[in-house]
Amino acid sequence: MTAIDRPILEVQGLRKSFGAVEVLKGIDFRLRERELAFIIGPSGSGKSTFLRCCNRLEEPSSGAIRVDGTDILAHGVDINAVRRRIGMVFQSFNLYPHMTALGNVTLALRLASRKSKAEATDIGQAALARVGLAEKAHAYPGELSGGQQQRVAIARALALEPKIVLFDEPTSALDPELVGSVLQVMRDLREAGMTMLVVSHELQFARAAADRVVFMEDGVIVEQGPPAQIFGDPQQARTRAFVARIDGHR
Repeated sequence: MTAIDRPILEVQGLRKSFGAVEVLKGIDFRLRERELAFIIGPSGSGKSTFLRCCNRLEEPSSGAIRVDGTDILAHGVDINAVRRRIGMVFQSFNLYPHMTALGNVTLALRLASRKSKAEATDIGQAALARVGLAEKAHAYPGELSGGQQQRVAIARALALEPKIVLFDEPTSALDPELVGSVLQVMRDLREAGMTMLVVSHELQFARAAADRVVFMEDGVIVEQGPPAQIFGDPQQARTRAFVARIDGHR
């Protein structure tokens, strides 16, 4: 198996229940190095739960998850070390309001990676520059637009040099005119070879940028394939119905 085909993320038989409600019903999934996969589907289909299980923000009920060769559900695994390899970008930014953009980006570097203040600052400045916010390093979240705050959150994830970045509805909390700046950063990451798994309703972006689109409904993966197939020639009736519905609302 070549490096380009090696799965960074491998999920087998993943199930997740909340009480009596089974939200994930046996998910099998592999994400290759440098791949951008996009998960779509109706609300309540289990997309965000699946993403959150991939770094154990939600504890799976059963199944197996391997990240860069490490079984993250194994007894005694250092989940904090695992999470340093898995960047996570949330829809609500999750920035500390009392800390500057640079402070937010460097916090995990200093606490989790034990970097010196000087080294963390250098890495943090570079990460902010990568998302086009070098000049906002000393601004507080309240002084930034929603799009800028989300780009700080992306810089925070990138600063730890993760093997994969998970995006959970990264633009859904943004005003429409601010979405483009965040998607541009994601395009740049794709061009740089970052491995990404994205849950989003930005379907035009999925058509243009994704290597693979995964359609989920009712806790299962119904169909997956290249964007041209999923949006242009879906094989499953449930996928066809979903695509027709979203095309009808465009």
